[in-house]
Amino acid sequence: MLPITNIAAYKFARLENLKPLRQRLLDFCKARKLRGTILISAEGINLFVAGGREGIEELLTELRSLPGLEELKAKYSESDAQPFNRMLVRIKKEIIAFGVEGIDPATRTSEKLPPHTLKQWLDEGRPVTLLDTRNDYEVKLGTFHGAKTFDLDHFRNFPAAVDTLPEEMKDEPIVMFCTGGIRCEKAGPYMESRGFRKIFQLEGGILKYFEDCGSAHYDGECFVFDQRVGVDPALHETGTAQCFACQAPLTDDEQSDPRYVPGKSCPHCYRAPEELMREAARAGTVRLQQAATPLPGSKPYENRRPFIVPQEHDGGTLLEVLTALFAHESVEHWRAICAAGRMEDANGVALTAETPVFAGQRIYHRLPMAAEPDVASDVVVLHEDEAIVILNKPAPLPMHPCGRFNRNTLQYFLDRAYDPQKIRPAHRLDANTTGVLVCARTRHFARLLQPQFERGEVGKVYLARIQGTPSEERFVCTAPISAEPGELGSRVVDEGGLSARTEFAVKARFPDGTSLVEARPLTGRTNQIRVHLWSLGWPVVGDPAYLPDGRLGDAMTLAVGDAPLCLHAWRMEFTHPVSRKRVTFEAPAPDWAA
Repeated sequence: MLPITNIAAYKFARLENLKPLRQRLLDFCKARKLRGTILISAEGINLFVAGGREGIEELLTELRSLPGLEELKAKYSESDAQPFNRMLVRIKKEIIAFGVEGIDPATRTSEKLPPHTLKQWLDEGRPVTLLDTRNDYEVKLGTFHGAKTFDLDHFRNFPAAVDTLPEEMKDEPIVMFCTGGIRCEKAGPYMESRGFRKIFQLEGGILKYFEDCGSAHYDGECFVFDQRVGVDPALHETGTAQCFACQAPLTDDEQSDPRYVPGKSCPHCYRAPEELMREAARAGTVRLQQAATPLPGSKPYENRRPFIVPQEHDGGTLLEVLTALFAHESVEHWRAICAAGRMEDANGVALTAETPVFAGQRIYHRLPMAAEPDVASDVVVLHEDEAIVILNKPAPLPMHPCGRFNRNTLQYFLDRAYDPQKIRPAHRLDANTTGVLVCARTRHFARLLQPQFERGEVGKVYLARIQGTPSEERFVCTAPISAEPGELGSRVVDEGGLSARTEFAVKARFPDGTSLVEARPLTGRTNQIRVHLWSLGWPVVGDPAYLPDGRLGDAMTLAVGDAPLCLHAWRMEFTHPVSRKRVTFEAPAPDWAA
């Protein structure tokens, strides 16, 4: 196969009618199967194009027919393969981004120094400063012996770098250079405008110097802006690659580095998985706090709360379903709701108490305009990866819509923060309980996590501050707990209830008559730790439901600003759904546990 001819060219000139010119050049190049990029602007043209030699020469002839481009010169090189994927012609404000007004190379630029003259100066040891105007990743591949370089990540930062040069350099000869010369066309006049009096620019840049003078006084290769990445002084493609992620050129040694993953990372931009997960956790925390600020339920709104008719109530009346599903409310309560027209089907049609319903039917309870009580919103993401999200849940904060809460819930915050992804908690924490909450990123991972909680395979450690001082360092409670909720959803010790086991260890006893205990629930009954401690005569400090005198309270969810319920999910250990390894996550102990 014939080699591919590559050309690089630029010319500052007054160009007009850019839109039709763009289409004209694009059609011209595609007809000749040329690929690359042509940038056009009112200030001129800049191009890197590759293809068959005949097509390239026809393109240059076409360009030189344009007013102002008659003297367009090109630098040639060859490659075995096409270095570009497609043909682009783009209209730009500047053909080389610089961002300084008043620099117009079409009318004035610095004195150009031919490559042979520069070589002669360097051969003679003439005192001259070689100034590299390129970006840091280009300089990495090679530059002239002893050249002064700036740590630039973009040419727009060149003016600021010039201001760091010592005053005495303004009277010294400076030869600036770049890949093909285009950047120097702007850099030179800018430096002259800043008082530098002996500025030269290497004519044709490094590529022209290679063509005329080879490797003399130059170390390494030259970065080029195509898939060849680098060319040597003979203008042949080198083995240098480029990182897709950070664009850094990569030597053979860097390509052998285990941190180099083509298309993903290299030694310069690689970040350990732990660092990426920490960053993801920080970003998740920010999203959650933005989703909760201001609290989405803080303004009055009309809430349509849905429920599904279970199979066992197929063909029953709406009133029968309501009193069975929501037994904590009276029959009279639900009859009044229906009479007020606040029970609707999916189409918004009001249903009466005697309306027959069918299994799977979605029914909506339309609640009147109201704002929700404030909740704690400072949710923190402790860990985030492709499968799980681990939260440190604050309190008071209900996890799911219930009672007076719908939008001011953790699930609502998660839905807003991670949309369109649906984050699913794998277990529950009471509204008043703080600490570690394990969530799954997808339904698939939820199916792998939730059964671990159901089978008792999750190691759970809570901290609780209790009223009283147990005499034993360790104790166990196996009292069964009621299967059905009582008033306000509370549970109690019930000999006919569900089996339960919690192991406790005293960590500290305090002068005020309270103690800090570590609780390990080996079963997962609702309110298990609180009920067990209450039944033993050591209720949790701040509990609004299980009171020190043995009575049940008349509230379940605390208000913001109330003394906290001193119960904290401190540590969770489970099998990761991807690695299949046991992992442990811990939420910092709250102040009351100090």
